[in-house]
Amino acid sequence: METREKIIIIGGGFAGLQLAKKLNNKNKKVIILDRVNHHMFQPLFYQVACGRIEPSNISFPFRKIFQRSRNTQFRLTEVKEIDTAHNKVITDEAEFSYDKVIIATGCKTNFFGNRDMENRAFGMKNTQEAISIRNHVLMTFEKLILEKSRSDDGNWNIVIVGSGPTGVELAGAFAEMKKEILPRDYPYMNFDHLAIILVSSTEKPLAVMSQEAQDKSEQYLKELGVTFLRGEYVTDYDGDKVIMKSGKEIPSNNVIWAAGVTGNVVDGFPLDKLIKNRYIVDRFNKVQGYDNIYAVGDIAYMETPKYPQGHPQVANVAITQAKNLGKNLLRKSRNEWSEYEYEDKGSLATIGKHRAVVDLPFIKFQGLLAWYFWMFLHLMLILSVRNKLAIFFNWMWSYFNKDSSLRLIILPNKKNETLQ
Repeated sequence: METREKIIIIGGGFAGLQLAKKLNNKNKKVIILDRVNHHMFQPLFYQVACGRIEPSNISFPFRKIFQRSRNTQFRLTEVKEIDTAHNKVITDEAEFSYDKVIIATGCKTNFFGNRDMENRAFGMKNTQEAISIRNHVLMTFEKLILEKSRSDDGNWNIVIVGSGPTGVELAGAFAEMKKEILPRDYPYMNFDHLAIILVSSTEKPLAVMSQEAQDKSEQYLKELGVTFLRGEYVTDYDGDKVIMKSGKEIPSNNVIWAAGVTGNVVDGFPLDKLIKNRYIVDRFNKVQGYDNIYAVGDIAYMETPKYPQGHPQVANVAITQAKNLGKNLLRKSRNEWSEYEYEDKGSLATIGKHRAVVDLPFIKFQGLLAWYFWMFLHLMLILSVRNKLAIFFNWMWSYFNKDSSLRLIILPNKKNETLQ
């Protein structure tokens, strides 16, 4: 009886999940290892942070996804190291042997070595961080009411560092929250003094998109009342004020860092296998120097004629790399394997209601049509029908009522926290 090849996938993000689905119910033994028990749809984290949708609407338990699988298993554990000499993955709970291992650990927030910023500002790369932002922002206003603090001292400013899609979408959502929701929740507070500030190291927001998208997004931010600080670099944050390289300071206790990412590297590899904290891989996603170790998605650094500096760290690259690798792993002969090449399908971002920008290879457009396109595309990418309907209902409710009922403050149990 033929022994099935044992494949371990580390990480269940876009790349890991897509690869597992490609190998599902095939003649392989697949084990997914992840430190959380669910896949997360990261493009909508900002809506969790702003109380637009519930975390459960964009979270999909692995055991539910592969409930009827004949060959795919999931283990909740944190990977510590890959023992390449003995073909073992070492976790905090157990060891797993493998024939092939695929690293799909994605990225985490890059604070560029600034420990103060890392300890005091919020990243937004997982569900817990998105919930923490929602909790902290709402608690700011609850504390202000209790303490009867002045409403114009700046300590409630919301500062977002980084003007990529995440930063721009957050700024737009918080600006709408300031205008439509917070005055009804806190009728005795003057929200004219609440500033939504987007700090950018570039001259325009969405610097990776077209000039039309950059100009339009800046216009939308201005219409929403967002303060856009161009050409500024944040150097420090002490919990009360954000300090810029130019010497400018912004008072705030709500700082969200969306200014960069870095790879979630697994121990066990020499540094010469990494570039920009990403594993160097060939056109088949095989890690340089190894025959049975692969990396896909944000954690993989692949140079191609079209992308000599590596591919952008976006979901579509992760998904298509995983699909290509999955097809290759199922082919009988290595000679049949196909090289990966990324075809850019475009990029898009939304900046509040009826405001979005879309760059496609064949057309660029902005405004209402772009906003509908953005909603439709994201809705179609959600995994389950139930979650699609839940998100659609929440969006429609917010659209017509300019409100949501998801502004729950969920704090850790202090007693349990102490015991841990």
